[in-house]
Amino acid sequence: MSAELRLKKLRGSGGFVMAQVTDDQQRKGNLGGPDLFLAPIGRLDVQLISKYFCNTCEKDYEGGPKIEFENPNEEVAQNLILKERGQYICTTCGSTIAEYREFQKEGEVGLAKPIAPEQPKVPTISFEQSAPSVTAEPSSPQISQSANSTFSSITGMSVYDTNAKKVGVAKQVGINSSHQVVLIVTKNDGSDQTIEWAKIKKIGEIILLGDGSESSGLTCKCGFENKAGSKFCESCGNKL
Repeated sequence: MSAELRLKKLRGSGGFVMAQVTDDQQRKGNLGGPDLFLAPIGRLDVQLISKYFCNTCEKDYEGGPKIEFENPNEEVAQNLILKERGQYICTTCGSTIAEYREFQKEGEVGLAKPIAPEQPKVPTISFEQSAPSVTAEPSSPQISQSANSTFSSITGMSVYDTNAKKVGVAKQVGINSSHQVVLIVTKNDGSDQTIEWAKIKKIGEIILLGDGSESSGLTCKCGFENKAGSKFCESCGNKL
């Protein structure tokens, strides 16, 4: 893949940066929409950042924001190590422009154990389509092997909302009392949150939530959903 650098706008929860990125970094930052996100890319060389915009200051700044990071080497799931976590911080007001986490897999990530609140009637789950379908089979209640394989790859992945703000880490996939597929997320404060599967927009190197899950932002007439409290659209610049 080409290592040629291209100037791109990379969104964060508190603003955006304009930086030169490689094709591989651009691929990581592309979560399926028209915008690129800074969080999946991780830590950039500050010299490659030409300017940034802070939502709190409502102002553009030349050069890059301050980058603070640490290397906890913490095991967040079986065979999944949190190697680095950091923040892009406005040099003027100290607000967070973006957060990121970098993980390292060591072999197979541990299996998630599906939740079965009603043991006699656990449905079979099929992942053959883009969204899982649930079919009750009382005579042969089970969760398919293909579903278990999918659950394994999801466990320990970082979960972000539509504003590129980290919600937490995927703990396990299960079934709620209404026989709907849900994702259990361990939030940043250590508590667990249940998210309906229909509210998951994309699963790649991270899990991205779609509209109506965690976002409480403002939708511009251009269709872009902004962070709550924003006065100008981060995409087109129009006043909200």
